[in-house]
Amino acid sequence: MTPKDIVLAYWDAMKTNDFTKASQWLSPDFECFWPQSAEVIVGRENFVAINAHYPANGSWKFDLQSIVCDGANVVTDVQITDGVQKAQAITFHTIKDGLIHRQREFWPDPMDAQEWRAQWVKIVRE
Repeated sequence: MTPKDIVLAYWDAMKTNDFTKASQWLSPDFECFWPQSAEVIVGRENFVAINAHYPANGSWKFDLQSIVCDGANVVTDVQITDGVQKAQAITFHTIKDGLIHRQREFWPDPMDAQEWRAQWVKIVRE
């Protein structure tokens, strides 16, 4: 499988909300870094636990918006919702030995447009 195929299989597994199944695409020494909160998820077990215990309003839905690949590096932009909460995850995946070895994941929050830029931009809602 190519690195792109591996990451696509991971997101397909995430869509089932079976986080143990999704973790099979992660290396045993997997690490996921969340820069905004300075947290690192270490190992498959912690990945499964944090996803299983995340407060949700039902099953999660994952919608892949974009995927970009360069060798062993794959970047995805995924829209995520449980029907109430909505989020976006920009994830930098590093593939090693056929598994996701590292992720660096950004969770950008929406922000209001800055008034001073109004004359040069238009507002769009996705």
